[in-house]
Amino acid sequence: MIPRTAMILAAGLGKRMAPITDTIPKPLVSVAGKPLIDWGLDALNVAGVQRAVVNVHYLASQLESHLANRKLPAIRISDEREQLLDSAGGIIKALPDIGTEPFYVLNADTFWVDGARPNLVLLAKGWDDARMDILLMIAHTDQATGHTGSVAGDFTMSAEGQLQRLKPGETSPYIYAGAAIIHPRIFAGAPSGKVSLNRYFDEAIAADRLFGLPMDGIWLTVGTPGAIAEAEAAIAKQGIHG
Repeated sequence: MIPRTAMILAAGLGKRMAPITDTIPKPLVSVAGKPLIDWGLDALNVAGVQRAVVNVHYLASQLESHLANRKLPAIRISDEREQLLDSAGGIIKALPDIGTEPFYVLNADTFWVDGARPNLVLLAKGWDDARMDILLMIAHTDQATGHTGSVAGDFTMSAEGQLQRLKPGETSPYIYAGAAIIHPRIFAGAPSGKVSLNRYFDEAIAADRLFGLPMDGIWLTVGTPGAIAEAEAAIAKQGIHG
């Protein structure tokens, strides 16, 4: 099963990236000669995705103009100019364009350099519809550049890939790497409005249907201007050009 559709979450304000984002939206910040959002879109294209829905809010017209130049995957815009809807709220608004089959979700401000095989293909091969509602791409802390989240990690992961939230005092080397496959059935009957994907992660955990798949390669996140040089150095070390 290779998802043919995807959602890229690109509507955030990118405040920590100021002053760069005073004039451009964060997904258009360039790293190694390529805007952040194009790293994700290129990965989707390699994986065979035909249609990507991109939500827009801050400096939306710039992002729309940039995306109009792309041929593959085909782009559809989900307009959130009136109200930011957070990660799950943005997906719920876009469901008519996403469809009824499992789809990729990517954060527009995190990306990766693949190892031997494309990570989105690995994620698709790891999808088990009978057992899963959400499958997250997981990075080990040793694979991460620019990570500024919890030093404790994000989840514990069983040998079978099942994920759990950390208990008080626990630590884990596993970080959510900003890419996932989600089945839209989890949003059945969901009202419109602002809501985080963390709510649906927790619901999937409660149902024993949240899983993770270790990624192959290096994972990069660019949250501040200072992180750009660190990411570019990591990319150059891999011999990759944007």
